[in-house]
This record gives sequence, structure tokens and C-alpha cells, in this order.
Amino acid sequence: MTDQRLSPNPPLPKPPRLAFLTVPLLVELIFQAISLLTLPFSGGTLNETLAEYGKLTGTTLPPLSPEMINLVLWISFAITAALILWLYNTRRAVLEGKSWGRVSAIVIAVLSLLVFPFGTLLGIVMLIGAFDRDVQNYTSQK
Repeated sequence: MTDQRLSPNPPLPKPPRLAFLTVPLLVELIFQAISLLTLPFSGGTLNETLAEYGKLTGTTLPPLSPEMINLVLWISFAITAALILWLYNTRRAVLEGKSWGRVSAIVIAVLSLLVFPFGTLLGIVMLIGAFDRDVQNYTSQK
């Protein structure tokens, strides 16, 4: 039996449009995790991409040394890992009803708008969910 005196304000029920925030965050989280797993295998394509860029622009770019490729891959690894942590913590905060989670989700949604076509779709859905009145009330409880 729960004691109502311990929690004067019972937690609000989760609004239906909260899924408009949590599902796209989960999709982006899974996408970034797959990207992180395939990152070690993309080293060989860096020189090929630079060569194609050189053909398009009419310049000759020297190929990257193995040390430079390693550096690029490690930097990409660190950025992708940080993005995964950001997505995970934002999704968790939104599910717990924390206000900073909604603000962080809005920032992620606006940045996702730039990744055409799937990121744009996910960003629009997230913005619809973030500005829903019930979701705003839910995320303002903590």
C-alpha cells in the first residue's frame, strides 16, 4: 500500500505524443550505433572519396597516410560515441519527464532537419512531439 503523503503530486501519466519524441530518438540512437560499428571498416574508402572529390573539383589531392586515416577514424569514433551518449541521455530524460530532456530533444530535432531525407522526417516528428501541450506539461514536472 502506497502512502499518498510521501508524494503530494502524483506523477502525470505519459502522454500519447511522447512517443513522437522517444521513437525518433531511439531510431537515431540505433542508426548511430550501427554507424559506430561500421566505422573501423571505412578507412579504405577515405582515399577513394578524396580521389573522387579531386576529379570533381579538378584538383589533385595526395592520398592520406595510414597515420592520418587512423587519426580521422579515431576522431570520428569519439564524435559518434559522444552523439550516442547524448541521444541515450536525452531519451532517458524525456521518458523521466525532465525539462532539460525536452530542450535537448528540440536541439537534436533541429540538427536532424539538415540530414535529408530521413533526418528531416525524424526532426519534423520530434518537433511536433516536443511542442505538444501534454508533452510540455509532462516534461515540466521535474
